[in-house]
Amino acid sequence: MSKDINTLLSQAAKWIINAESGARFRVVSHYDADGITAAAIICKTLMRLGFDFHVSLMRNPFTKGIERIKEEKNTHIIFTDMGSGQLPMLEELDANILILDHHQLKTETTKDHIFQVNVNSCGINGNYDACGSTLSYSVSKKVDANNIDLSGLAIAGATGDKQYIGGFKGFNKTLIEDAVNNHAVKEHTGLKLSEPTVSESLYYSVEPYYMNLSGDYDQINHFLTKLQIDKEQPYMELSNQKREDLHSALMLHLMKQGCETTILETVIRTRYTSDMTYGEMEQFADLLDSCGKGGYRDLGLALSLGDEKNYKKAKTHERTFKQDLLDELHRIESEGVNETSSYRYFFTDQTSLGGVIGGIATNFILDTKKPLLSIARKKDEIHISCRGNQNLVKNGLDLGGAMSSIAKKLNGHGGGHKIAAGATLPIDAEETFIKETEKLIHEQLKSQKNEERI
Repeated sequence: MSKDINTLLSQAAKWIINAESGARFRVVSHYDADGITAAAIICKTLMRLGFDFHVSLMRNPFTKGIERIKEEKNTHIIFTDMGSGQLPMLEELDANILILDHHQLKTETTKDHIFQVNVNSCGINGNYDACGSTLSYSVSKKVDANNIDLSGLAIAGATGDKQYIGGFKGFNKTLIEDAVNNHAVKEHTGLKLSEPTVSESLYYSVEPYYMNLSGDYDQINHFLTKLQIDKEQPYMELSNQKREDLHSALMLHLMKQGCETTILETVIRTRYTSDMTYGEMEQFADLLDSCGKGGYRDLGLALSLGDEKNYKKAKTHERTFKQDLLDELHRIESEGVNETSSYRYFFTDQTSLGGVIGGIATNFILDTKKPLLSIARKKDEIHISCRGNQNLVKNGLDLGGAMSSIAKKLNGHGGGHKIAAGATLPIDAEETFIKETEKLIHEQLKSQKNEERI
């Protein structure tokens, strides 16, 4: 039987409010846009209550990070956008623990010092309908209704987790409608072109990724000349007609790439802005992702907490990050990827970029018939990131389950969502991993086909 989400949110809010004076709070979160905004929302909430806190943004697995936290004298620890998949490790910590997570739920049973709020136990789909930041925000709003000003961070986090694909739904949608109705965020319809000029915006466009345009100024200039658009003009200063011409040409370009309808619908869509996110939220989510995955986690958190003076510095890092992505995407576009009968995979030197590259390539370069995995070798480990699509999930794909199962077998760590997951394994497990993954994904997709025949 599903738990009631509102009851759990209220209990989580009381868990924070009722902490004794002088409580030492530790906040631990993931290092992507969703994790950073989730952490920022909780930190803002604690600040407004007068509590001190210490924050860490981590990537999975975080065994070494947990070992460090064990040595600290924390009274309260809050895990946002992670925790449910790491329960055995967290049970060893000597502190009161709150988990706010949307990843696959391994068990609802926890030790007495752990209070877990996982949306999946409440009949809410953690893949599409709720994320770490929207869950953290909902707790924050239960703490104080005035925390509605943090809703922009929550929507940015959900955007960073790509939960807008197919339109925001369920838990997320209710939150967004409340924020819009109460004027905490504004909405408009448009395209994401985030640089000062149209040509720069197209050059650094990685999502959407325009094949033979993104990252290529010569092709962009040729494209804009045909449309009679000044390459140096800012997108927002284009006339309505020129903007419509650009929209139509870019959509046609993506259709020729073979993009699925659900992806095409994300390009020109309802967008949200707020003061907390320095404007449009997908652009802000991109900025945070580039900070978190590009080695500047503290900068991403500072921006989310309102440190506007570092915005230009973050934008500089974002360009470097996007250039790295473009280099890898160009390589996939020209060289292709490795392929088995049930999935595709590629190797990369950059462990933090694998999942991002995989998601973009899945949606904008390759067809949607198979999931895509990235494999990065690092010292004595391999880091795997997996990306699927909604259609494959409907047909039985469960990447989170696959990575969890295989990691257990091969003495590693793994898990995530059905549509996106990851694993870290010993370096000598690579060949076995490729074979075992082939069998498991084949069985997942075959099982669904068999059910449909019955």
